[in-house]
Parts: sequence; structure tokens; C-alpha cells
Amino acid sequence: MKKFFLTLVCAIFAFLPMDAQTTMNDNGDNLIGEYQGSQEGYLFRTRVTKKTDGTYKIQVSWMQNDKDANGNKLLDIKNPDKSLRNTPSDRIVIVDGLKYNAKKKRWDDAKIYDPTRGIKAKCTAQFSKDDELKIRGSVMGIGETVTWKKIK
Repeated sequence: MKKFFLTLVCAIFAFLPMDAQTTMNDNGDNLIGEYQGSQEGYLFRTRVTKKTDGTYKIQVSWMQNDKDANGNKLLDIKNPDKSLRNTPSDRIVIVDGLKYNAKKKRWDDAKIYDPTRGIKAKCTAQFSKDDELKIRGSVMGIGETVTWKKIK
């Protein structure tokens, strides 16, 4: 009888989600919203929107300490695309064309731009909890993962 009860309990728990990541990663549009993160001492917020082609765009919407010593707005001066170097720090597009991969239950197939270094890297994103998005950027297999908190 004890063995049966233990087997039944294990079977029930096997079908329960282990954490919230399974539900947040089940629908591509769950990515849409606002997030807060930090990178190299800069606190920022991003906004994720869905484009008409079904892909997602991530753009900085706010940045703390976004002015230089002279009170001028910080610009995207490290951007490899010279035409974008006058973009204000709170308007930089970090990812464009991110796709939802239903099979892997994550977002991928795009590049993430790091304005603090001026580089682009292969990007994947996946929720680890309801309000925590793990973003991984990698170049030639070497990468970094950051966590952004979903605030809206």
C-alpha cells in the first residue's frame, strides 16, 4: 500500500510544472512588455514589441545616468554603424527580428547589440521565472547571460 501511494504521489508531481518557466515560455507574445536590467553599472529599462512580420524588437526606453559630465545625453558612440552613433542612449535598439521558437520554447535567431562594447552577438532568450527573462549573447561559443526583470 505504501509503495502504491508513493508511486501515485510521484506520478502526480511528474505532471505538474516544476516552475513558472514552462508557462511563460509557451507563448511567444509573453515576451512583450517592459523589463529592467543593468549592464556595467548602467540601470536601464527596455520595451519589447511585436513587429508586423511576427518578430520581436527590444529597444531601450529609459536609462539612469544618461548624461555625460557636461549634461549632454549619452549617445551610442560605439555603434559599428556610423549612421546610428547619434542615437540617444534611451532609444537604442538592442535586438531586432527576434523569433519565437515554439519547439525549443525560447526566442532566438537574432543578434543582440551591446552598446557598452559596440558588439553584436547571437541571442537567445527564455524565462526562468514569471518575471525573469534570461538573455544570452554569444560570439563563437563564448557568451554571457544576463537577467532582466519583467516590470509590465
